Amino acid sequence: MPDHDSPAERRPARRWDPSARARATLDGLEHLVGGIGTGALALLVLVGLVLVGLLCLVGVGLPLLPGALRALRAVADRERARLTRWGPGDLISPDPVPDGWRAAIKRPASRRELAWVLPHATIGLLIGFVGLTLPFSAVRDLLYPLYWQVLPPGETAGAGLGIWDADTFPSALAVSPLSLFWLALTLAFVPVMARLQAWPGRRLLAADPATDLALRVAQLTATRAAALDAHAAELRRIERSLHDGTQNRIVAVTMLLGAARRALARDPATADAVLESAQNAAETALAELRAVVRSILPPVLADRSLPDALTGLAAASPVPCRIDAEVPGRCPASVEATAYFVVAEALTNIAKHSQATRAQVTVRRDDAWLRIEITDDGRGGAAESGGSGLSGIRRRTEAHDGTFALTSPAGGPTTMNVSLPCGL
Repeated sequence: MPDHDSPAERRPARRWDPSARARATLDGLEHLVGGIGTGALALLVLVGLVLVGLLCLVGVGLPLLPGALRALRAVADRERARLTRWGPGDLISPDPVPDGWRAAIKRPASRRELAWVLPHATIGLLIGFVGLTLPFSAVRDLLYPLYWQVLPPGETAGAGLGIWDADTFPSALAVSPLSLFWLALTLAFVPVMARLQAWPGRRLLAADPATDLALRVAQLTATRAAALDAHAAELRRIERSLHDGTQNRIVAVTMLLGAARRALARDPATADAVLESAQNAAETALAELRAVVRSILPPVLADRSLPDALTGLAAASPVPCRIDAEVPGRCPASVEATAYFVVAEALTNIAKHSQATRAQVTVRRDDAWLRIEITDDGRGGAAESGGSGLSGIRRRTEAHDGTFALTSPAGGPTTMNVSLPCGL
């Protein structure tokens, strides 16, 4: 009987990627710092809420309650914005806090924010500080041989986790390898601690199910309209390419063939030159038709992977372009075609408008998302208006329920970020 492996056995082992882990650790440190900021604000608001609660016990704090809840809402909105930038998903701020204290306290959003502020102001703040001590401890022990002599007497006993007394240079030098221990702890625990710090906000600051459903319906309506617009624009592009290019070439071939027939009757010697012109026109029409077909769904995506297809685009770009793509496995064909279109259109814009000397395309598959970042060192000032093609990139992206962001200050650099959902 055939040996049927289990799904877990058939699944290829995931190779540990040091660069990906380093990026995750840096992202985790960034979010821990942001969490410390909102945690400090939450601690101030928590102290104010406790004072207002104590005043409410004696009957004079009820008028202050709506103002305290508005301050809580302001801090919670900063946490929502921080978690939204981190992703995945958007945390939408609920309706404003009403004026009356009864209506304010009855709002489910206010109660969820009250449940969030205590853990974030205490445990979240503690997690942030503990997470930041790990890389600082690594730097401290790494540089210990450089500053141990300037420490006051008795302070050297705390070196090396208190294991030995570093009162000589060899013993101080032996402290440095401990930085590897702290570095390992940083790589292992900082991303986890960042997610743990964000967990109460994602659970308690999200919109209630009814609001989330209404927002989702509105988003799907907008993306459906964007998909229809993108489809109509693509049909217009194909029709324009066929009408202005291929059709004119075929008409020229027809006219040349007619001229050749007439030349055969009058002057057979000239018919050969006319037929050669007709053949050249037919070959040109065939090449243009192939270009139109390839623009619909590039065959290179079927024959090769997305990184290989993007490498071909970079090789044909007038501006020197570096491709940094890590896409394990294959994404859906429509997602790969959209990613190919986004990069092709962006490189065309860079060559036409940016006056850049180099560009870089970074592609990563992060769980269920394909993330594309395109940067150039051009003059900046890119905008979706003016026929730059950026609006077409946005429509294509939103048609797939993805996200599009453009940062292009005057003087550069320009950075375009596109995220496309591609399933697990």
